[in-house]
Amino acid sequence: MPLDPDPSSSPPPAMHRDWFFPPAPPFLSSSRARTPRTPFPSTSRPYKPYPYSLADRRPPPTLAPAPAPRTRRRSSNSSRHHRFRQCRAAVTPGHSLVLSLASPQELLATRSGLPFGGTSSSLDMSDMNFLYLDGSSATQSRSFKNLSLLISLSVLYVPLVILKYIDIVSKIRSSHESEEVPINKQLAYKVDIFLSLHPYAKPFVLLVATLLLIALGGLALYGVTDDSLSDCLWLSWTFVADSGNHANAVGFGPKLVSVSISIGGMLVFAMMLGLITDSISEKFDSLRKGRSEVIEQSHTLILGWSDKLGSLLNQIAIANESLGGGTIVVMAERDKEEMEADIAKMEFNFKGTAVICRSGSPLILADLKKVSVSKARAIVVLAEEGNADQSDARALRTVLSLSGVKEGLRGHIVVELSDLDNEVLVKLIWEDILGFENCEFYIKRWPKLDGLRFEDVLISFPDAIPCGIKVASCGGKIVLNPDDCYVLQEGDEVIVIAEDDDTYAPAPLPKVKRGYLPKDFVVPKSPERILFCGWRRDIEDMIMVLDAFLAPGSELWMFNDVPEIDRERKLIDGGLDFSRLENITLVHREGNAVIRRHLESLPLESFDSILILADESVEDSAIQADSRSLATLLLIRDIQAKRLPCRDSEGSWIGEMQQASDNSVIISEILDPRTKNLLSMSKISDYVLSNELVSMALAMVAEDRQINNVLEELFAEQGNEIQIHPSDLYLREDEELNFFEVILRARQRKEIVIGYRLEGAERAIINPTDKVSRRTWLPKDVFVVIAEKE
Repeated sequence: MPLDPDPSSSPPPAMHRDWFFPPAPPFLSSSRARTPRTPFPSTSRPYKPYPYSLADRRPPPTLAPAPAPRTRRRSSNSSRHHRFRQCRAAVTPGHSLVLSLASPQELLATRSGLPFGGTSSSLDMSDMNFLYLDGSSATQSRSFKNLSLLISLSVLYVPLVILKYIDIVSKIRSSHESEEVPINKQLAYKVDIFLSLHPYAKPFVLLVATLLLIALGGLALYGVTDDSLSDCLWLSWTFVADSGNHANAVGFGPKLVSVSISIGGMLVFAMMLGLITDSISEKFDSLRKGRSEVIEQSHTLILGWSDKLGSLLNQIAIANESLGGGTIVVMAERDKEEMEADIAKMEFNFKGTAVICRSGSPLILADLKKVSVSKARAIVVLAEEGNADQSDARALRTVLSLSGVKEGLRGHIVVELSDLDNEVLVKLIWEDILGFENCEFYIKRWPKLDGLRFEDVLISFPDAIPCGIKVASCGGKIVLNPDDCYVLQEGDEVIVIAEDDDTYAPAPLPKVKRGYLPKDFVVPKSPERILFCGWRRDIEDMIMVLDAFLAPGSELWMFNDVPEIDRERKLIDGGLDFSRLENITLVHREGNAVIRRHLESLPLESFDSILILADESVEDSAIQADSRSLATLLLIRDIQAKRLPCRDSEGSWIGEMQQASDNSVIISEILDPRTKNLLSMSKISDYVLSNELVSMALAMVAEDRQINNVLEELFAEQGNEIQIHPSDLYLREDEELNFFEVILRARQRKEIVIGYRLEGAERAIINPTDKVSRRTWLPKDVFVVIAEKE
């Protein structure tokens, strides 16, 4: 029968809390006073200890099938009161009756002054289901809760007991001096191996510990509260995620369990925070130390670190300038931060080229793959500082490692070998044709030149100078300075000296007067006296080259602090055969090149050329080696200036040294590019930046592997080389010629003119831009040519 308000009652009062949470009807109230249930989690209501007898036990409600709803009909208050009394009388001591509501909206009602609490509700009793609970179901539910609590405690304490038992057994066995490894150590070792070998072991262990804590905590809460198992598992998760949630727990049991779960949650989250911190720190440490992978392609890869690296980076950056920049990856066995700091100190303008540093060993395939070695367009292997044999052996091992890359190599390999360094330091002109700052070698095919003779090809390029042919019919053989009658065939490529690969192209043949040589002039050779200050590991190669160039009767003085007996042994070990020396005689002097007293014992004013070598004893430090070379240079120049006749007017010390330089040539070998500026400003000495020359050659070969064949022929003892000839070999006095006409004059001597140096100029001009304007050449002007060795 519905419980509708009486229409004749008073109007409803203001909103009240009882509208949302109405008190239980009188016939559902027990004989004991109870606190109204709050709408929050059940742990916040007063904790009721278990009764001591089954008669006083209030079992939890168990849902039973609800009877079908009755048909609604209106009735008077007296009939409703009669039904309430019948329902209350139907409740027996051994059962409980629970009210089931049809919907939460029917809980809202207005106050109308009815009996049983003074409230009136629109609650229809026909929408309520009366569920009868059996006492045996309540007993089973309580038993299941006790079992859940026992399981949670057992799972928690049984492992602790087992670990304690293992520890006791291990101590007993160790006391008997048994050689068997204790069980606790074996277990710790297996755990350590598991965590070390599996990358995701730590997160997995943390996940299992979290789930186990939630499960055990949920079972424990289920055993000490009246909530369902799903609610207890959710509460356990909230205690793990936020330790402050246990503050609402009421009663000793729920408080103890909630505090235990919160403590376990704090430990779990501390472990998780530690794992996250370690992971982030490891990632940043990997980035900082250069262990991350490089995702690049068509980049230049440099393996190793030496003093030549700065010049090499600069040359490759200049070569990439026409392409808008590029990427250079440097991998060495150094920290990334140190490499980046050293490169920053070089203060080079990389012109849009990015330099990426990585730490690793070129002998390890994993490190090579880390820098995308298979996608690099060129790989440069730098020689290490120190012993030449060890450096070359390491370079060869690096090449073997490169050959083991499964993906294969897209680019070519350029290897610097210390024992093959036979460059002639006195050829200063190499600084202009090696590298990319001025002019360099390029090889390219021009179909429009097919059918032309090489003599005509020489004057076909207004912005380049042809110097050779790559013959297609001979398998790509490089031929420098070919015959004039050679006709270019299909597939042949032209080797030129140009400013860049996109700055030159063939043009129509200009009108050029060929003319004739003034006379068959041969420059006579006269004996020379040369001084070597210092010692190099490849000094025997330099002696052999000088013997081929100098006139018979020349002398080579060797001044260093190596004992004479050790010198001969080192020269013989290096491959020098004294019986093969035809033009020079070795003169040995022992002394220190930075001590003035030792230098004054030498006839410094009588030498035609003095070569100051970078001292091998301090070669590991470029700055120290250069400082020693500069000190030797200043001492020699000062001694020469004191011994030469003085000028009438007094001048500065630099002026006196420049006067001394007019009588003899001093060439200093320097290693650090920054020392170059000091020598250039003082003008008291020429210099050879040996590291930069090697870097230039490496950069050129890295850009185009075919250039290596060109350099090999120019550096070889036989074949073509670069020479400097006086102007009177090609023209008469006061004769006006343009550069193309000089080229054709030189062809009569089978030489290719690639540049010139005017009288009083500091540097030579290679590949002049204006080749058609006529000018008068002076007798002291010299031409730079490619010619066969005499």
